[in-house]
Order: sequence, then structure tokens, then C-alpha cells
Amino acid sequence: MAVDTSAGPAAPARPSRAPRTLPSGSVITTFLVVFLVVAGFAVDGFASSRNAGFLLLDVAVVALIALPLTLIVVTGEIDLSVASTVGLSSSVMGWLWFQGLPLELIVPLVLVLGAVLGAVNGLLVTRLGLPSLAVTIGTLALYRGLAFVVLGDQAVADFPRSWTTWAISSIGGTGIPNVVLPLLVLVAVTAVVLHATPIGRSLYAMGNSEDAARFSGIDVGRTKLWLFVAAGVVSALGGVYWTLRYGSARADNATGVELQVIAAILLGGVSIFGGSGGLLGVMAGALLLASVRNALQLVNVPSDVLNIVTGVLLIVAVVAPQVTGWARGRLASRPPG
Repeated sequence: MAVDTSAGPAAPARPSRAPRTLPSGSVITTFLVVFLVVAGFAVDGFASSRNAGFLLLDVAVVALIALPLTLIVVTGEIDLSVASTVGLSSSVMGWLWFQGLPLELIVPLVLVLGAVLGAVNGLLVTRLGLPSLAVTIGTLALYRGLAFVVLGDQAVADFPRSWTTWAISSIGGTGIPNVVLPLLVLVAVTAVVLHATPIGRSLYAMGNSEDAARFSGIDVGRTKLWLFVAAGVVSALGGVYWTLRYGSARADNATGVELQVIAAILLGGVSIFGGSGGLLGVMAGALLLASVRNALQLVNVPSDVLNIVTGVLLIVAVVAPQVTGWARGRLASRPPG
């Protein structure tokens, strides 16, 4: 007897999962431009070149640290210890200067320290298989504690004037801080790596499916390890800049900055689950967050309220994609007509 081997009715296709990110970088950039225009008219002094210079100085460290952390989040991991690395690097920099070492030697030593701190995070995550959230919460407290062990409550503030002046000076009479030029170079390099190289494609692959990435030949463990090392080095560089900008090495430098960095990344459209997002949105998110804080400072809003605003924006960055995905799912499930 013949057997009917024809396929039965095709199963209904599963609706694709809605993106878990905020709107694209271009939309976030539009929000930024709108806010800058509104604040420029509504807030006295916001549009001045002097204030613009201070704004760029404020956003420099956040944008700098956001570069490697964006790559880490794209892979589905997180590093919450970046601000503590800034603080520990600042403390070690101050201690070494107090011991009489020249800054030309101190800076590379501090960068090596950052690489070691990042490698500790990376090895715990990749070799022991521990979740990066738990690991970096632990090292957040550990590195900050070590910063206080190195300097205690003291501050070292007698750094060479030529170094501290460069950290806050502008290019000619433009009002654009000197630090913006090297930052733009690093942004361009990171953007090329993330968006135009096989390395960047492998990062997105890891964020979407780590197992699939391994089957395609990507060394997931080694890649993630080097990302954590890069985050440590860049955070240490941020510690050097923070110390020179404020002319003071302290153990509590950059406390809470990790929340601003993460908020900028999520506002910029990078999924907290990994696998999507771009650097343009992250830079726009960092500028938007800094601009909001700057405008509130100009109207004498207390610092506690600024922290509340940062927290609210961070919650919005996490919740909004879920609400958007739920709304799209509801619309897709509605019968036509």
C-alpha cells in the first residue's frame, strides 16, 4: 500500500522577537539635538562656549570608558568595576608620585595595573565560568577598597602644572578641550573595529548565541578575556585623566561613574542582553546624559536630584525596550481589519 509522504499543513511561523534595544543611534542623536536646542534657549548660560567646554570635560571619562564597555555588553557580559578601577588607578598614581617617581614612568605603570585588574575580571569570567555581573560587583568593592588601602582619606595634589593645565585647556580659542582629539581618535578606532571588521561581527555573534559563535570557530573565552583587559586599561587611562583634570589623586575619585557609563550605553541602544547596538548611539547617549545633568546644575538642582535623574534614565533604558517589544507583539497579534 502506498504511503502518503507529502508534508502536512505547515506550522504557523513564530513571530520574531521584538528587538530588545532602544531606537537606533540616529534617533538618540535626534533626541540629543532637540534637547541641546531647547536647553540652549531655556537655560541661561547653557549655550556659552565656556559651558560647552565644561560639558565636554565632564563627558570625556564617561565616553572613554563606554568604548570598551560597549564591546563587552554587545557580547552579553557586563563590567561594573570600571569606576573602581579609575579610583584605584588614581590612588596608585598619587602614591607613586608621592614616592618621587616621574609621571612619565607612573602613567605606563598605572596602565599595566589596569590591564591586571581587567585580566582578573576576565579570567574569573572565562576560566571559572562565573557570571560577569557577580564577578564585577565583587571587584567593584574590592578595587575601591584597595584604593583606600593605598591612600586612605588623603589626597595627593601637587602634580606638575604642565600636565594638569593640559588636561583642562582647550584647543586654541575654540573652547574645545584638548582631550577631545585623542578621544575622537579612540572613538573612530572602536567604531571601525565594531562595525567594519570580523572582530566586531564575532562580538555580535557571541551576544546572539555563544554556542553558535563557538561552532563557527570563534574563540569566545579568549575574546572576552581581552575585552576585559581592554576595559581595565582604558579605565586606568580614565583614572590618569581624572587625576590630572581635578589635580588630585583620591581613593573616592569617580565614585558612581559606572552607573553613568551603563546608562549611556543602554540609552544609546545597546541591548543589555547582548547582540545588538552601535557606537553612535552610545556616544549620543553619553552626551545626552551629560547635557541633562549639566542643564540641571545650571538651574541649581541639588546633586542628589542629579543622581535620581541618572537612575531614572537607567531604568527607562532597561524598561523601554521591553515595553516597545510588548507593544509590537500586541500589534502583530491583532487580526487584520
